[in-house]
Amino acid sequence: MKNILVADVMTREPVTARSDETLFNCAKKMVRRKVGSLLLIDGKKLAGFISQKDILWALIKKSNIDLSKIKAIDISPKKIAVIKPTATVQEAIGKMQKFQFERLPVVDNGNLVGMVTVKDVLSFHPNIYPELEEFIQIREEQEKLKRIKKKDLAVIEDGICEECGKRASLYRVHGMLICDSCRSSI
Repeated sequence: MKNILVADVMTREPVTARSDETLFNCAKKMVRRKVGSLLLIDGKKLAGFISQKDILWALIKKSNIDLSKIKAIDISPKKIAVIKPTATVQEAIGKMQKFQFERLPVVDNGNLVGMVTVKDVLSFHPNIYPELEEFIQIREEQEKLKRIKKKDLAVIEDGICEECGKRASLYRVHGMLICDSCRSSI
């Protein structure tokens, strides 16, 4: 694993968009290409990164502005974690864990040359999964905490779901106490 380079596993032609494209066009491109993010470029230079979450944020925070009037680069994070193609996969995993990202743009001499994702690493070397398990568990726990912190949901540690009848942690939704799986299907 120490000898495998990012260049060996990365996606060489990631889905990109010009940095001056609108959020509306970026959203359409994400849907058409079935991806969760786009790399923003100026020529061959990486200019930014935009994800579905960024577009949703813009919809909520800038709801009075049409998405076709907002440039993608305007909501892209200013600092982007990148990795070189000559870095090892182990270094890429370490960086992903440190920043809690699932993907990293691959940049060589300032030019975008690809993207490496957790999926790329796993498809190339499936037995690395145990090393990524901690990263995945941390992400899952953070998501659980976010759900628990929602004000409109009362969490009960243990009980019987009124929808499916199984024992689980319950949430008060529409006056009923239901488990997480039933809550997500509503």
